[in-house]
Amino acid sequence: MSRAAPRSHILSRLPLVLLLLLLLQAVGRGLGRANPAGGPLEDVVIERYHIPRACPREVQMGDFVRYHYNGTFEDGKKFDSSYDRSTLVAIVVGVGRLITGMDRGLMGMCVNERRRLIVPPHLGYGSIGVAGLIPPDATLYFDVVLLDVWNKADSVQVSTLLRPPQCPRMVQDSDFVRYHYNGTLLDGTAFDTSYSRGGTYDTYVGSGWLIKGMDQGLLGMCPGERRKIIIPPFLAYGEKGYGTVIPPQASLVFHVLLIDVHNPKDTVQLETLELPPGCVRRAEAGDFMRYHYNGSLMDGTLFDSSYSRNHTYNTYVGQGYIIQGMDQGLQGACIGERRRITIPPHLAYGENGTGDKIPGSAVLIFDVHIIDFHNPVDPVEVKTLSRPPDACNETAKPGDYIRYHYNCSLLDGTKLFSSHDYGAPQEATLGANKVIEGLDTGLQGMCVGERRQLIVPPHLAHGENGARGVPGSAVLLFEVELVSREDGLPTGYLFVWHKDPPANLFEELDLNKDGEVPPEEFSAFINAQVSEGKGRLMPGRDPEKTIADMFQNQDRNQDGKITPEELKLKTDEDQERVHEEL
Repeated sequence: MSRAAPRSHILSRLPLVLLLLLLLQAVGRGLGRANPAGGPLEDVVIERYHIPRACPREVQMGDFVRYHYNGTFEDGKKFDSSYDRSTLVAIVVGVGRLITGMDRGLMGMCVNERRRLIVPPHLGYGSIGVAGLIPPDATLYFDVVLLDVWNKADSVQVSTLLRPPQCPRMVQDSDFVRYHYNGTLLDGTAFDTSYSRGGTYDTYVGSGWLIKGMDQGLLGMCPGERRKIIIPPFLAYGEKGYGTVIPPQASLVFHVLLIDVHNPKDTVQLETLELPPGCVRRAEAGDFMRYHYNGSLMDGTLFDSSYSRNHTYNTYVGQGYIIQGMDQGLQGACIGERRRITIPPHLAYGENGTGDKIPGSAVLIFDVHIIDFHNPVDPVEVKTLSRPPDACNETAKPGDYIRYHYNCSLLDGTKLFSSHDYGAPQEATLGANKVIEGLDTGLQGMCVGERRQLIVPPHLAHGENGARGVPGSAVLLFEVELVSREDGLPTGYLFVWHKDPPANLFEELDLNKDGEVPPEEFSAFINAQVSEGKGRLMPGRDPEKTIADMFQNQDRNQDGKITPEELKLKTDEDQERVHEEL
């Protein structure tokens, strides 16, 4: 209670002469409750019947305190109570604004401590009392609970409760922060919490948007750090308080968890976590990239991951298909590189955020693994690993029948296919659309025994859709070795003569001279020409199947035999009959 308060245990505003008389009477008469020895009390009796476990601060002279009390006489009759007025006493201790007994009884108290004070008359209202309220020579009993204490010399008190092992950045003036908090009075009474609203408190620091004490208490914090910030009222809401939840002259306690921090002037921050050796190419705007990522907020909360979908994220870089910060952060990366990309909100999803996982004004952190990238105009990259020691006069060309071994993998080393798994070389005719275009191109010009490394972009491989076992838009890495090569046949030919054919071809075919050639005679004749080196069949096919196709082409009426009228050389056939050949 203050001097001005009516019905209080504090000295009233009495005339000076009357006041002196009161004090003289109190001292002279020595009135009051007898002490245990039988005489009157000489000082305040203090019973500390509830002492909190933690007492970081005790009341000292000159401190400002806020407390509740019940005041009674020795018989238990109540004469005053702050509870009845629903108003705490808020006053400075030890400067004469309280009765002497209360001044003394509050010294050394802790917040939330409860005391019973017995105040003898000469330390209370003496022999005069308070008219209509406190009789003369009354011993007063007070039950007091201290709820707040501070001093004008106080500053903001900061206690770090948890500091993350890594602190990439600390809060500075003009930064924008997102944090959670629980706000209580010094006695633990909660007045506000961001958690109940389901969102962080977002604001600028040092720009006048916060109470001064919070502005100071947030400085130097790291994302993920927890702090306890105690703010004296003159750096909080002062004499007026705030609404019905923060009373006047209240110290405030905030338990704060900093979620993230950025500055409007921030740019994308890059940190290389792993750089593979031999990086010969870096991603540029216009490249198409496949990468894996984990996306988290600054406090470590994961909001998305390509790994959870078991699929890379595939996109063009620098073309506006992704957020601006990621567009910037991916450029300059190497295949196989792992990098951390920290993106401020103005280069991410801004003040509004997106969906229910990325809040407004959130800093985003992406841990990225570059799987591969290419440009839509990339050719096949060919690197010779080894060549045979002997001179190579003939190399593979379109139409040639070749046999080769290969290992195929993705650029991150993931093995896809290998001819060695089948125990035999792969067979193909170059230029016949039997293999993907990039591999066909890379095999051309090879010598038998040569080994090459081929990097095939997806538009020359399996494209956007991929194939069985091959992801869409994947760059493929081949290691190939040419095992053998045979000259191919001209387009449309199944058999060619090494020299001129016989002058009377039908008579040579008609082995039994009956004027017609059945399949058996035709097959025997062609096989004989091949074995004698007079001609050769298309390589890479079953010889009997090729001979059967040749017979089918010549048996024009499909009666199972060839007559002289039906037999024609390929060079003599009509141009429209592109499938008739010998």
